[in-house]
Amino acid sequence: MEQERIQKILSQLGVCSRRKAEQYIQEGRIKVNGQIISELGFKCSLEDEIAFDDEIVNQGNNEPKKLVYLAFNKPYDVVSTASDPQGRKTVVDFIPKEYGRVFPVGRLDHNSTGLLIMTNDGEFANLVTHPSSSPEKEYMVKVKNPLKGDEVDRLAKGLYVMKEAYTAAPCKARVLKHDENSVLFDIILHEGKKREIRHMMDTLDHPVKILMRIRIGDIKLGRIPEGQFAPIPEEVIQKMKKKCYERKANNTYMMDDEEEEQ
Repeated sequence: MEQERIQKILSQLGVCSRRKAEQYIQEGRIKVNGQIISELGFKCSLEDEIAFDDEIVNQGNNEPKKLVYLAFNKPYDVVSTASDPQGRKTVVDFIPKEYGRVFPVGRLDHNSTGLLIMTNDGEFANLVTHPSSSPEKEYMVKVKNPLKGDEVDRLAKGLYVMKEAYTAAPCKARVLKHDENSVLFDIILHEGKKREIRHMMDTLDHPVKILMRIRIGDIKLGRIPEGQFAPIPEEVIQKMKKKCYERKANNTYMMDDEEEEQ
């Protein structure tokens, strides 16, 4: 059987995305035929015994698993990983075993809520999270302190985040409600820097009280209850893939290759 890079095989098996596979390799968590893999360019085939955290993931099956796509409403204080060394509840704990091994696409911070895509399609996950092809993401954000000055315009032009020393990409921000104690924003991002919304709001002296993601590209949170999930229709996935590939083909610059954790 033809050999391929271990990252590609792991994504085909639904273990993780290619980028996450690189992280796992560097952490020494991937084994092939009982040997820890440390080279990112390592190649093997599905005929080899492949293990993640000492659990065999191909089980002698040479066929990729049936692809699964779920929209999940992440609750507060749940971590967006497949496992947690501190023993905290993870998003994977909410998905029934009948769906097999799935993983979250990108991240939401433990104290953020809302839409996460859960899948076993590593290629799709890479399209959605990679800066060259990722779709826009929409958030509802409630922050402290009253609205003042030209804050919405500053967000639209690209705000310099002094504490983290970077300029955030321009975003679409719309005020939905404000009073003397708080502001409710609708914010749409393309960029995916870690905790970007929180950094921007802190710069404007608006500490975040509530952050909920409500849309990723064509996939909406809708009325999915907190802690519940719903299958994503195949036509929606194909539409998203098409747009992501088009964005990748038309992209003339590269942003930092960093997963979001808003």
